[in-house]
Amino acid sequence: MIYIGLMSGTSMDGIDAVLVDFKSGKPELIGSLHTSYDNSLKKELSKLITTDAPISLVARADHRVGLAFAESVNNLLKKFSVNEKDCAAIGSHGQNIFHQPDTEFPTSIQIGDPNIIAEQTGITTVADFRRRDMAAGGQGAPLAPAFHEMMFRKKNSDHGSVILNVGGISNITILSSNPDQPTTGFDCGPGNTLMDSWSLKNQHKAFDDNGDWGARGSINQALLTDLLSDPYFHKQPPKSTGREYFNLPWLEARLSKYSSLNAKDIQATLCELTALCCGQAINTFAPAAVEVLVCGGGVHNAALMARLAAALPNCDIKPTSTYGVDPDWVEAIAFAWLARQTLTEKPGNLPDVTGARHPVILGGVYKA
Repeated sequence: MIYIGLMSGTSMDGIDAVLVDFKSGKPELIGSLHTSYDNSLKKELSKLITTDAPISLVARADHRVGLAFAESVNNLLKKFSVNEKDCAAIGSHGQNIFHQPDTEFPTSIQIGDPNIIAEQTGITTVADFRRRDMAAGGQGAPLAPAFHEMMFRKKNSDHGSVILNVGGISNITILSSNPDQPTTGFDCGPGNTLMDSWSLKNQHKAFDDNGDWGARGSINQALLTDLLSDPYFHKQPPKSTGREYFNLPWLEARLSKYSSLNAKDIQATLCELTALCCGQAINTFAPAAVEVLVCGGGVHNAALMARLAAALPNCDIKPTSTYGVDPDWVEAIAFAWLARQTLTEKPGNLPDVTGARHPVILGGVYKA
């Protein structure tokens, strides 16, 4: 009953790996491990996002990420003294490099060759979760809401709640207090990705620790208005996005009119952008919610959490650890759960979230 979840999000900083026990029916976290990508792989992955990379570079990165994922699993097993024979499967999200759901030929590409993972770990691996949903007419993302529903929906609650994941991209899951109302959700827009990119460019730091640098700046309302005018923020769900859309070139194209702004004021404005795109999504599509449970790396950004509180004055904002799930590992646990759904032949998508025509069993299975 032990499954492994592997998650590398749009921040592209490394791999979250978790061991999850399902013997009680609900997932129980046994152990976790974060492994940072080495700098050469980070640079390689960045090239895949911001340029028209040759297929040879994509293939190379696919192999390297597969090796990194397999090594992460083996280190996780060693750290917690778990034998691979006791593990049913690995659920690997992979490293997203391209997500384009709204074109004539919609697709989503997550690299990290699952053949390598299965071969080097000796554990059956489930991967490529998004495209089965897309084949059924869905966005292919977000996929975590089905897991959020199982973990956090309180059937007897007299109020609705929202799960807010702030990774590289931010997304929400709306859990109604009415058991007859379906769970919904969508990608709000940028989470940490723009703040991280701007911090790396100007501070040579992968992220703005605790949001302290941006907190010393001032929000520029004109720039904020320009950023929020992007069509994605006004698009109706179902919708999903990624770093191939919200990235440093996207930001720099909009900064051309604001050359006099200093870098920390831009960082403060980016923090407010993330807070407002999440807050407006919740206020618009979950106006009855009084509780917002936050997970993902953004939960550690005190400045962002303060701006979220300002954007959502009627909501109690708290981490998912309030209900016993560490906010750093929610997404990785979700992919362990999704792998179990696949192997037990149960759907992993929610059509009311992704827009798919019907529920489907997600992912391809790579036998050990």
